[in-house]
Amino acid sequence: MSAAVHEEHAHDPAHIRKVAMWVFLGSECLLFGTLISTFLLYRTRTGDGPTAAEIFDIPFTSISSFILLMSSLTMVLAHHSTGRKDWRQMRVWLVATALLGMTFLAGQVFEFTGFVEEGLTVTTSPFGSSFFVLTSFHGTHVAVGVLMLLVTALMSYTGRWRPDAGMDVELVGLYWHFVDIVWIVIFTVVYLLGV
Repeated sequence: MSAAVHEEHAHDPAHIRKVAMWVFLGSECLLFGTLISTFLLYRTRTGDGPTAAEIFDIPFTSISSFILLMSSLTMVLAHHSTGRKDWRQMRVWLVATALLGMTFLAGQVFEFTGFVEEGLTVTTSPFGSSFFVLTSFHGTHVAVGVLMLLVTALMSYTGRWRPDAGMDVELVGLYWHFVDIVWIVIFTVVYLLGV
């Protein structure tokens, strides 16, 4: 790559935003890595509270996880529609992704309610604290992603989103796929290996 092309690429706003998103996601990897490590340290310290084997409903969480993973497919379809400049299809897939994300969040709220009824809370034990902090932090990221998806779809519908700003959908997609990948790690470490 010549110096002139490299210089032009370095000052391209789309390139700068993409690099900034990757830097942000890298910092999020460190944060989630810390939370997962903390959970691994405390997963057996249940005190008088219930253990993972006593309260986890692996089939239910597997279905919820599948729903979240399917949202990665709809996000890919939204990004593909952007490449084809099919804005209507892009909106459909963005909203579908958001709905799948909301379904996952509803499942998480249902699951957490059951855990609290069975005696597992943030204050029950170190296991409860590390579990709820990790999974709630991830749930917050999913909620932020849902908002990003809906705002992007709404802006494109109202005409406030520029067709040449397709990078916005790509950036939302990067964030969304990151959230999905993190959940795969959490589901494996917390739910499958934790029991």
